Amino acid sequence: MHANTHPTSTRFRSNGAATEASGPSVRRSKDDPGGNCSRIAGKPAERKSLVPTMEARRQRRAARRGPGRPQGEVGPTATAIYRCGTAKGSQGSRFWHRFVDTPSRSCCCRALDRRALSPGTCVEDTRIDGLDTAATSQASQGAQSGGSEALGRAKMARGKKNARRRKAWIFFQDESGVSQRPSIRRTWAPKGETPVLIHAFNWSAISVCAAMGFRWDGRRSQLFFQTREGSYNSESLIAFLQDLRRHLRGKKAILVWDGLPAHKSQVMKEYLHSQRSWLRVERLPGYAPDLNPVETLWGNVKGQELANRCSKDLDEVVTAVESGFKRVRKSRTLPVSFLKHAGLSF
Repeated sequence: MHANTHPTSTRFRSNGAATEASGPSVRRSKDDPGGNCSRIAGKPAERKSLVPTMEARRQRRAARRGPGRPQGEVGPTATAIYRCGTAKGSQGSRFWHRFVDTPSRSCCCRALDRRALSPGTCVEDTRIDGLDTAATSQASQGAQSGGSEALGRAKMARGKKNARRRKAWIFFQDESGVSQRPSIRRTWAPKGETPVLIHAFNWSAISVCAAMGFRWDGRRSQLFFQTREGSYNSESLIAFLQDLRRHLRGKKAILVWDGLPAHKSQVMKEYLHSQRSWLRVERLPGYAPDLNPVETLWGNVKGQELANRCSKDLDEVVTAVESGFKRVRKSRTLPVSFLKHAGLSF
């Protein structure tokens, strides 16, 4: 057989006696030296009220402090404060949502402690702990905007002086890529009819390498370009420089290009070291493509010959690119305007 057991509850009574129950009660052990251990017994034990005990302890502490301290004042106010934490109309001495251990010079009832907030700041004084407040400082030269542009113009100034002294051509070199996908540009269309471009989703592309040169006095300009399948590497760039040397026919040149990995490889460094008799190299600062006039050349060709062009194959793309470069080469003003757009001049 199974017996049905019901849980029993024990609570504090105002007269100090525990409620009788069918189950065992909890009482303090007499042989417990610490007084904190409890054990189960069959007889109910007497309990003392918690609030009078705390009040008696407070009175004894106030008597030891002396009559001159307001913190130890005991009277009807203190008794009322403690009574406000006891639930009225109940048989047991329970506490509502209050703190048992009250801070000094304050009461346990939150309703009596609603004072005005201090107008001062609540931040701790850092000078006590020997701390320094955080302060912003001026950005370094490398983090300021426009620093690379100024550095690039300084390099260009030194290159122009060397070009005049050596009577050398200054060439700006860069690479780009084109494909059968059209370069979307604004165009004219009848009102209410949006133009639609139909092209093949072919991801094959060709690479274009161009070098725009200016004579040391700025009176003449030249444009060399080359197309190939795939991307340019150190070997293909060396072949481009060899063709450029044949076109110059013994003239000296200063080459200005960016920091492409193929421009800084060991193979390229060895080749440039062997060509010091006619070729000097100046590198553009990082993240400064606006200092290279060839960047404006790409935008000009892609905005005219390749604008909204839906090519059937790559041969048609190469034909359009060659047409654009020939147009720029025949012009006397476009190369100079590209140079001025980069903020450079002779």
